[in-house]
Amino acid sequence: MTDKIVPVIMAGGKGTRLWPLSRASAPKQFLEFLGDKTLFQKTLERVSDPALYEQPIVVTNADFRFLVAEQARSAGVELKSIVLEPVARNTAPALAVAALITAAAFGEDAIMQVLASDHEITADSVYFDCIRKAREAAEAGRLVTFGITPTEPATGYGYIEIGDPLSSGAHAVKRFVEKPDRDRAEEMLASGNYLWNSGMFMLPVGPFLKELRVHASAVVEAVGDALAKAERDLDFERLDAEAFARAPDISVDYAVFEKTPIAAVVPSPITWSDLGSWDSVWKLGKHDEQGNVSDGRATLLDTRNSLVLSKDIHVAVQGLDDLAVIASEDAVYVGRLEDSQSVGKMVKHLAAIAETAKLTETHRTSYRPWGGYTSVLNGDRFQVKRLFVTPGKRLSLQKHHHRSEHWIVVRGTAEVTIGTKTVPLRENESVYIPQGEVHRLANPGKILLELIEVQTGSYLGEDDIIRIEDEFGRH
Repeated sequence: MTDKIVPVIMAGGKGTRLWPLSRASAPKQFLEFLGDKTLFQKTLERVSDPALYEQPIVVTNADFRFLVAEQARSAGVELKSIVLEPVARNTAPALAVAALITAAAFGEDAIMQVLASDHEITADSVYFDCIRKAREAAEAGRLVTFGITPTEPATGYGYIEIGDPLSSGAHAVKRFVEKPDRDRAEEMLASGNYLWNSGMFMLPVGPFLKELRVHASAVVEAVGDALAKAERDLDFERLDAEAFARAPDISVDYAVFEKTPIAAVVPSPITWSDLGSWDSVWKLGKHDEQGNVSDGRATLLDTRNSLVLSKDIHVAVQGLDDLAVIASEDAVYVGRLEDSQSVGKMVKHLAAIAETAKLTETHRTSYRPWGGYTSVLNGDRFQVKRLFVTPGKRLSLQKHHHRSEHWIVVRGTAEVTIGTKTVPLRENESVYIPQGEVHRLANPGKILLELIEVQTGSYLGEDDIIRIEDEFGRH
């Protein structure tokens, strides 16, 4: 039993609408856009009040498990559970898993709040008043969704038509409306009876599971089996792949909310965006006198109403209006802001070509449970990387069949194991790892360890790693 809200954070999406920053291996919820915190970390902050919330349950893709764990750690938030989906199965199976876990931990009287990890929200008094109303409606047995007060006739969102008012301040749901065309969106906005469907919920666990069993029994059956056969892997709950794959690929809107008689909606006049396009990032950003939003290394001259972001190279934009210019480590996107909903077309085009497919999948910087690395230079039989290791972490004990490595410490202190010897390595010191030698790198210090790694050999692929011992359960 608990008298607190159980937060459930959905963090498994692999969207690439904010390419080239967002990619399949590092989607937008784990990236910093305007500021020094990721969208996932901002979501954790909104449920960090211990007087109101239990520790969060995070449902994510197995590929993102270490990103979730590390970003929660760096944000100072302890998670109750990290649930790993072996395959993507939309929101109904994900919420069914969360509901079963919550019921087992706190009973079916518990209330869970479902949050997307990739939304930008201002958590002010208006926001928490909506949370209060939703909780009150959920405690009365309603399945509650949050309806965002529309600010424009948007065609990228579904809509909810509000029905009769309830005592909590919520309303009954009259109907859900699919993403409309422009004319229909303008009509709904003018009527004042429609809200944007946010994809956020407040759910009483018992009634939610009951409605799932009535309207989507195959979801509950498959998910229950996947949870019963789940394996504990370090801090992660790894669902059984075969059982979970049997769950229908269906959203909770289709599975339950469009069918249940107990759906309710809280009108929410909050500052909210799902950051589904570069245009939405521009709208939320801090504008200069010319209407521009910029972040990172950028210079703008005679430019208006544009979004310019660069985390690496310096971008200079002159004499242009209404543009999105987004520079990542290895790709630059330039397009009209009004066309930014169509970035997905560009991503599909790049993904279909062998020479550019990798640009849609991974960054030059890749993250690992111990830190990560950035590819600096690649050539024939050599490559150069920048390694960064989090304080207190260490890589696996490993060896390589086809390459040797040279490590030069740039910052911090390293502890290097080569064969049976372990030696300290300080700034400006280096070490050589012969091909085939067992070795390990660790950061025993209190600051980030940075090294330059030079690899030489006949094959330099990441799959030439033979792990002998690994504290993260990798093979």
